Amino acid sequence: MDGWTRAEVGVLVRAVSNAPSVHDTMPWVLETRDHRAELYENAARSLPHHDPTGRDRLISCGAALANLRLAVRSLGWRHDVELYPEPRADLVARITTTARQPATADELATYWSMFRRRSYRQPFATTPVTADEVAGVIAAGSDAGVRLRRVDPAECRPLATLLCYAADVLRADKGYQRELDAWTRRYTRHVGTNGEQVRAPERDTLPWAGLVRRGTRLPDVPTLTRRLVAETLFLVVSDTDTATDHVRSGEAMQRAWLTAVTGDLAGAVLTQALHLTEVRSGVIERLGLDGYPQVMLRIGRPKAAVKARQRDVRERLHAPARA
Repeated sequence: MDGWTRAEVGVLVRAVSNAPSVHDTMPWVLETRDHRAELYENAARSLPHHDPTGRDRLISCGAALANLRLAVRSLGWRHDVELYPEPRADLVARITTTARQPATADELATYWSMFRRRSYRQPFATTPVTADEVAGVIAAGSDAGVRLRRVDPAECRPLATLLCYAADVLRADKGYQRELDAWTRRYTRHVGTNGEQVRAPERDTLPWAGLVRRGTRLPDVPTLTRRLVAETLFLVVSDTDTATDHVRSGEAMQRAWLTAVTGDLAGAVLTQALHLTEVRSGVIERLGLDGYPQVMLRIGRPKAAVKARQRDVRERLHAPARA
């Protein structure tokens, strides 16, 4: 069996490049040879204040792996996946193709959704997510040892208390703030009326933005509780807390997110608060979790303007090539 063609490699690279990652660091390296694809963790792109244990880095690699698997299927290949196949710790996953098999319509729809996926850091439209849509997202995000667990409205008050506490701690953490500013500067500036580059105005946050800056105005616990109740929130929970679990959690998060986007929903993830040991322990205790929370995922219906942009992207992706 011949190796990957140049066009196939381009499909794989493009898919991995469109995976979500902590502060858009893309902490991975993709290598292709024969009919294998290997994904390596790039620890050089670390965030010691935000992600001191590297958990988010591996969750990011898991999201990239989910995209990579979809890309391989879009090319019409069945494949096997090995996580940590060798003693070297930076080799996260190896994909080996096994036989030709056309991708299904659902697989192709999910594959194209990776190019429409964006972090939706605004309030959602008021139309609720249906029970069938929730079930579909949960099914997509559940696998051996990892599951998507919906946050019940009755659990929103204790969760809001923990998130407000985390926001206060992170807002006062100078090292975290310097790191956040360095990695997200291009997303927090806009062109002013005279053409100069100025910092975008701070707005209140949580759960809509999640990134807490020095000047962010934070909601109080009752206000945040009301916001959380109005959201459709999930926690990605793993049975254990190993590096493999972190990668699997990233895969589960991305599968769930892409399933939501395929259904014309939008989503965003929050992880910062879970890096505070007392907050993570508090979430486990107060929500009665039987496992370890890795990511919080919020989904909902985007407002009309965002839906129009998504539709435009979808139409461009499916438009026939011009001669």
